[in-house]
Amino acid sequence: MKCTVIIDSSLPEEVVIHSHENSALVSEIRRICDEDELSLMGYTETSVQKLPLSDICFFAVEGSHVKAHTVNGLFRLKCRLYVLEETLPDRFIKINQSCIANISMIERFDTSITGTLLVRFKNGEKDYVSRRNIRRVKERFGI
Repeated sequence: MKCTVIIDSSLPEEVVIHSHENSALVSEIRRICDEDELSLMGYTETSVQKLPLSDICFFAVEGSHVKAHTVNGLFRLKCRLYVLEETLPDRFIKINQSCIANISMIERFDTSITGTLLVRFKNGEKDYVSRRNIRRVKERFGI
């Protein structure tokens, strides 16, 4: 496959793919472009910063706000959880009514005799998978 990159700040950013078929490479390029378009701004008491999706462990509703738990700390978002659920890429999964997890940031699952799943994230935090979502989570991870 031939690749041409033209860097010109006067032109709008655009990715054009000429391909004979829809391959895994084309799908991955599309996914990366879609992720790049989605930008989330995280708010703290003193600052506002852009949050890369790769740094986010999970989104959780705390009080009346949605918060992004990242490897670098906790940030408040100005959007609703259901809006995030609709716009986030496939590597995010809803694990309970108030939490959407980044699959790549899950360290492990702890199971209990009663069948509940405890999710442990790479930032040290944890949350439970609800009974409503346990089937979908198990299917996604092949548990």
